[in-house]
Amino acid sequence: MDTDASNSGNRDEIADVINVDVYSDIVCPWCYIGHRRLSTAIAALPEGVKVAVTFRPFQLDPGAPDTAEPLHARLQRKFGPRAGAMLAHVTAQATGEGLTMHWDQALSVNTRTAHRLLELARRERGATGQLALLEQLFQLYFTSGGNIADVEQLADAAARAGLDRAHVVAYLHSDDGVAELEAAFEHARRLGVESVPTFVLDGRYAVQGAQPATALVEAINEVARLRHIGGSS
Repeated sequence: MDTDASNSGNRDEIADVINVDVYSDIVCPWCYIGHRRLSTAIAALPEGVKVAVTFRPFQLDPGAPDTAEPLHARLQRKFGPRAGAMLAHVTAQATGEGLTMHWDQALSVNTRTAHRLLELARRERGATGQLALLEQLFQLYFTSGGNIADVEQLADAAARAGLDRAHVVAYLHSDDGVAELEAAFEHARRLGVESVPTFVLDGRYAVQGAQPATALVEAINEVARLRHIGGSS
């Protein structure tokens, strides 16, 4: 997801940029779809409307196991016969966005470690580095059947996104960032985020769900209009 604004590590220093915080979870297919639709929306914005995108952590299932297991088995226990139809629906939506979902390979596992890595990428590489890693993690989970709680696989994904592999391994084997991640989860709860993806524009306007790109364009343009009115009053 490339934006002019995201080339800066500190988006708050950028004037006339609409901040978009995306509350999301790596194992949420609608978050992957929403991520792609937001990219499409940004590309369609009129000249002069700039955004800075930041991924914010949220866990759909904080109680997911630390040891990976086949996703199909977990979904069958949770949803029973409805699981197949649910996956078919989301797969059709993903295909329409050019995304590939290999549910037969997907592994259910806790996302806490992956979220901690994404926070590291944001701190050290800014928005561009974080979003590059996010794309790698989505592909690892949904397309490659990877284990997104495995430190070695996470380190490989981080290296592909431009982070130092050895540094990532050392970081994930430490307790660094644990308290900060808990604070980020708590912040999402205080904001009232209950489902993902949730897009928060300028810290005030929320758009929930994997809305079509056209709806996201409209929302961003409206925020830009309201900001202009407020600035000229």
